[in-house]
Amino acid sequence: MLVAETPLAGSVLPQGATRLVCKSACRRSRSRRQQTRGFLRQQSHLSAWAPESWRQLKAQQQPNYQDEKKLREAVETISRMPPLVFAGECRNLQARLAKCATGEAFLVQGGDCAESFSQFSANRIRDSFRVQLQMAVVAMFGGGVPVVKVGRMAGQFAKPRSADTEILDGRELPSYRGDIINGQEFTLDARVPDPMRLVQAYNQAAATLNLLRGFATGGYAGLQRVMEWNLDFMGKSDEGRAYLDVAKRVDEAIQFMVACGLDSHTAIMTETEYYVSHECLLLDYEQALTREDSTTGLWYDCSGHMLWCGERTRQLDGAHVEFMRGIANPIGVKVSDKMDPGQLVSLIAALNPQNTPGRLTVIIRMGADKVRANLPRLVEAVRNSGQVVTWVCDPMHGNTECVAGYKTRRYERIRAEVEAFFDVHEELGTVPGGIHLEMTGDNVTECLGGGSSILETDLNSRYHTHCDPRLNAEQALEMSFYVASRLAQRKEKMGLGSKPTTILR
Repeated sequence: MLVAETPLAGSVLPQGATRLVCKSACRRSRSRRQQTRGFLRQQSHLSAWAPESWRQLKAQQQPNYQDEKKLREAVETISRMPPLVFAGECRNLQARLAKCATGEAFLVQGGDCAESFSQFSANRIRDSFRVQLQMAVVAMFGGGVPVVKVGRMAGQFAKPRSADTEILDGRELPSYRGDIINGQEFTLDARVPDPMRLVQAYNQAAATLNLLRGFATGGYAGLQRVMEWNLDFMGKSDEGRAYLDVAKRVDEAIQFMVACGLDSHTAIMTETEYYVSHECLLLDYEQALTREDSTTGLWYDCSGHMLWCGERTRQLDGAHVEFMRGIANPIGVKVSDKMDPGQLVSLIAALNPQNTPGRLTVIIRMGADKVRANLPRLVEAVRNSGQVVTWVCDPMHGNTECVAGYKTRRYERIRAEVEAFFDVHEELGTVPGGIHLEMTGDNVTECLGGGSSILETDLNSRYHTHCDPRLNAEQALEMSFYVASRLAQRKEKMGLGSKPTTILR
């Protein structure tokens, strides 16, 4: 029967945010026990943890708010708001990520580098969602494995910065740290951190999630619509034509299954699972949305289904690791070539002491030239320790450069890092569990190359990012075709399927 997702203690469900799950009460209870095994409230690693225990440690990358009273008011306002996501959804995602760790599924995680207040619109959300649906169809149909779809959405408002200030035309001002903190305009007033932006970010995240839930469950994501998902500006591109070829074959397969008796109105045909994630950076905001689950007694950060700490905030004795070790969400940690294997093993032990499958994702961001030399030692150290993690490749952040005054990335280097990531896991006999991309559904010109053939002279044409350069829809879809080919090759090598088909490029 259909039942509503159990809310958190003391929470009120936002209008339109109820998630229906088709499970009996008995199966739901058993699944919950299995998914939280090893992460229980009475475990010793949680005995000294509380949502506010991070305040005892040094917190990197936090804003320097000038009005503490205003900050407290903003945080108290958010703490009274309904949760943005629910504990059961987080547990479901953890179960999916556990399958990514074993090769039974593959994670496609992507979205904006930093969400914008000024560019917020239903069309932008729809287009980003649509591109991920396209990528998932390509990877599933070509690679032969389920795809877990996670967006960098409904919370990805803040960005860590390498310097507290920046200089323009001889003038020095505080760095832009994302719309949740300050404004991008190069003026002193805009660059002063404003606590009320926290509340605006919450409201925008709530609206984004409400729309995404509507898209995911209201028929828009139905497999019968695969032919309709093509973005208008991609209709004449190689990637657009290749996608339409895949979509046509999927449609033919669906017609065959319907002829065999499949009910085309079942949830598996008309709905999709979609989750949201963001970097766990602003700890005041994250603590304000951390709630106790009434069914398990565990604490969940209800700002997003999945949270990760970045390369600049993963200190073992830091506030971010302290906060994340106690929340029951599936979590991630980004690591570069600077990570020591022993340190990674210690970090994993701190964040996932009971070695719960699906709880921890290790997101590699090294740069195309460094993966083959540095990833093997990390993978081998984790494997030798017996730790279970989901390995994911972020090919964006290690390949940033400045061209003609623009921060950009070259598609060829992005693909080279993904290729090296798959190669290393193939050589070691381990599992490549997913990719993590900064991307958009907009027709932007921010990353060079790829099938869309963006040149250096094109960068000033449609360079719209507020922070880092993103793959456009064509480039993201091109990447999904490559990923599908590697998944198909892996499946063939393991003796689980046939040779890759001609749609894979």
